[in-house]
Amino acid sequence: MSAQQDFVIIGAGLAGARTTEALREENFGGRITLIGEETSRPYERPPLSKDYLQGKVERDTIFVHEPDWYAGHDVDLRLGTAVHAIDRDRHEIVLGGGERLRYDKLLIATGASPRRLPLPGADAEQVHYLRHVEDCDRLREVLRTVSRIAIIGAGWIGLEVAAAARAADVAVTVVEVASLPLLRVLGPQIAPVFADLHRAHDVDLRLGVGVAEITSAGGSVTGLRLADGTAVEADAVLVGVGATPNTHLAADAGLEVTDGIVVDASLRTSDPDIFAAGDVARAYHLLLDRHIRVEHWANARNQPATAAAAMLGQDVRFEALPYFYSDQYDLGMEYTGYTEPDGYDRVVVRGDLETREFIAFWLRDGRVLAGMNVNVWDVTDTVQALIRARTPVDTTRLADPTVPLANLAPAP
Repeated sequence: MSAQQDFVIIGAGLAGARTTEALREENFGGRITLIGEETSRPYERPPLSKDYLQGKVERDTIFVHEPDWYAGHDVDLRLGTAVHAIDRDRHEIVLGGGERLRYDKLLIATGASPRRLPLPGADAEQVHYLRHVEDCDRLREVLRTVSRIAIIGAGWIGLEVAAAARAADVAVTVVEVASLPLLRVLGPQIAPVFADLHRAHDVDLRLGVGVAEITSAGGSVTGLRLADGTAVEADAVLVGVGATPNTHLAADAGLEVTDGIVVDASLRTSDPDIFAAGDVARAYHLLLDRHIRVEHWANARNQPATAAAAMLGQDVRFEALPYFYSDQYDLGMEYTGYTEPDGYDRVVVRGDLETREFIAFWLRDGRVLAGMNVNVWDVTDTVQALIRARTPVDTTRLADPTVPLANLAPAP
C-alpha cells in the first residue's frame, strides 16, 4: 500500500475512531483524515444513558482515545467540521466551507440522529433528546434540578433514563404507544419483566397511549397532554422514540440506501471505494442471510477491524452476531443474536422471570435465533454457539437450569 494514499473517514464517533486505530494497527502508512461535526473528540455513547448520566464516572472516561493519540498516530482529526457532499467522480469530499479533500478510500460512519416528534410544544424549553455528550450534560443538570420528568418512549434509552431519574429521586412518567415497554424487541412474553421492574421503582407507566401535545407556559414545559385527553405534569420532557440513520450524504452521492447505507459483508457500498460502518450501515450478514442495521455499541466497536482490512484490499467479512447490553436499577442484561418481531415461533425461559434472573431464548423451528441473559453472567459465548449451530435444540433441556448450557452447544 502506497504511503501516498489518502483514506478519509466521515464521522468521528466510535466507529470512525476505531477504524483509524485498526488502519494503523494494519500498518497503513498513508494519510488518514477523520472528520466529525461534533466539537468533542470521539467518545462512546452507552455511558450517556448509563454511568455518566448518573454521575458514576467522570467525563474523561467516555473518550475512545487520549487527546494526543490522534496526532501521535498521524491522524488529521477535524472536529466541528461538516461534510457537504461526496464527489465520487473526482474521489473527493466537499466540506461545508467549500474545501475539497481527495480520497482513495472513504468510510462513512455518520451514525444516526434522534427521531424528532412533530408535536405542538416540541420546541419548548426543557424538551430534551439524548444523543451527544452535550445532551447528556444538560440532562444531568435536569436530573439535579427538577422534581418530575416525563419520558416519551419506552425503548432502551427511555428506560435507562427513567432508571437514572429514579436514582436521582426524580418522579418519572413514561408514555409509550405500545402496550408494553420494549414490546417490539422482546415480545409479549418477556417485555412484562421491564414493565414490572419500573413499576417496582415507582415509575408511572402510561402504556397504549400516544402524546398529543407537549404543554408549556411562558415557553417552559409543564407536561404532556395525551391522546386520550389526560394530562401528565412534568418539569422536563425527554423524547426517546428511536433514531434515523444519517444517510443523506450517501443518498445524494447515488449510493444504495435502504434504511441505512447498504453494504456487503465486507462493509463495502455499491461504490467499491466507499465503505460504511456503525449505526448508519445496513450490512449483509452471512449467518443470517440478510441485510441488517444494528444501532448498538458492539457494531460500532467491532465493525472497524473489518472495515479497515477491507479498505486495505483484504478479503474479509464481518460475522459477529449482534450484541447489546443494558443496566437498569439492579437489573443487568445482555442480548445476543437477531430476530424480527414475526421471526420466531417460540420463547423458552431458563430461570425465573419474577426474580429477574433468567435466560430467554427466541427460537424458530427449534433453532435458537437470539438469547438474553438477565442477571446471569458468563454465558454469551455459549448463547452465540447455540445460535451459530443453526440446528434444533432440545427445548426441555434448554429450559432446565440443572442442565449445563454448554452441554447443549456444539463443541467449538
